[in-house]
Amino acid sequence: MNSATPRRPPPPVPVTILTGFLGAGKTSLLNRLLADPNLADTVVLINEFGEIGIDHLLVEKVDGDMLLMASGCLCCTIRGDLVNALEDLLRRLDNGRIKPFRRVVIETTGLADPAPVLHAIMGHPYLTLRYRLDGVVTAVDAINGLDTIDRHKEAQRQVAVADRIALTKTDLLDPCDPAIFERLALRLAELNPGAPRLDVARGEATAAALLSAGLFDPDTKIPDVGKWLRAEALAEPHTHRRDHGHGAHGHAHLHDVNRHGDSIAVFCLTRETPLAPRAFDLFLDLVRHAHGPKLLRVKGIVALADDPERPIVVHGVQHLFHPAVRLAGWPDADRRTRIVFILDGLGRDFVEGLFSAALGEARTDSPDLAALRSNPLDPKPGGLLAG
Repeated sequence: MNSATPRRPPPPVPVTILTGFLGAGKTSLLNRLLADPNLADTVVLINEFGEIGIDHLLVEKVDGDMLLMASGCLCCTIRGDLVNALEDLLRRLDNGRIKPFRRVVIETTGLADPAPVLHAIMGHPYLTLRYRLDGVVTAVDAINGLDTIDRHKEAQRQVAVADRIALTKTDLLDPCDPAIFERLALRLAELNPGAPRLDVARGEATAAALLSAGLFDPDTKIPDVGKWLRAEALAEPHTHRRDHGHGAHGHAHLHDVNRHGDSIAVFCLTRETPLAPRAFDLFLDLVRHAHGPKLLRVKGIVALADDPERPIVVHGVQHLFHPAVRLAGWPDADRRTRIVFILDGLGRDFVEGLFSAALGEARTDSPDLAALRSNPLDPKPGGLLAG
């Protein structure tokens, strides 16, 4: 009798997306990260080796386009489809052709909208079993970043979906003109108040600080909801304080995080009472099927009435959502439902009205739950999902 038990699949490998617009200093940041011992046992997927100054880090060529770095990480170019590259890595790993790796970092092109890259990780049935999105790191040029964000929609979206923002070229700022940086800081706070901003020149943007931005700590596997959601930054107007060593003094600006001069909105919905599971499912189905392209990112922890002591974690990009994960218990003292929305072209009032209707909450001039169920996809102007 064969008593051998089936092998369990290995835990999913965390994946970090490194993005940033053309000229943001993303390549220089990647060079710094490649030399960081914290990236040992990491695979780095880049667009072209020629853009990365890795000669001094190169130890040997392992296989084709794959290089073994002095830091212990593997580096290879992305040839063709990203999904194929990620699948190929798994084949090499499972066949013993490369050493085991603990993390993947993907560097996107400067003009890339992050959403398709996130889709590749979150939407493929097999890849979702073997990889999990850890976070998005966006490099922003401190000198030209404000103009780039105002001119290019892709740059806005790169900032909006970021879990960490790496500020580059701050050492080149004119210390006699601090207003340039102040305006950029306020703009970043508008687009993404929850993302920590780390100064590359001051040594803040280390691998340890930029990575491990996901819900679960890669070593302990314990969820840290507060770090992942950063919902407190979205709760109310707050003070943004600048305290950088560029010859300028630190001072505060009052900033309304829910008021933007463009189409991107960032906010957090909270509820004290556990939600009915079917009502919450209805809300998610309605908003993602009708307005999926406008959902840059949705992430939250939700208390459901069927098991309020074991909340679920939801995470979605546009119309794609990870299967909800049921936690063993509440990871902290805050037991409220908290859902962070990062939207493009969809307002808070509409989403909150739809949320309230799905939960059966009474709101003036808003559809109720019965109306949603009877005619959920009314396409005419003024319909339930017209937005």
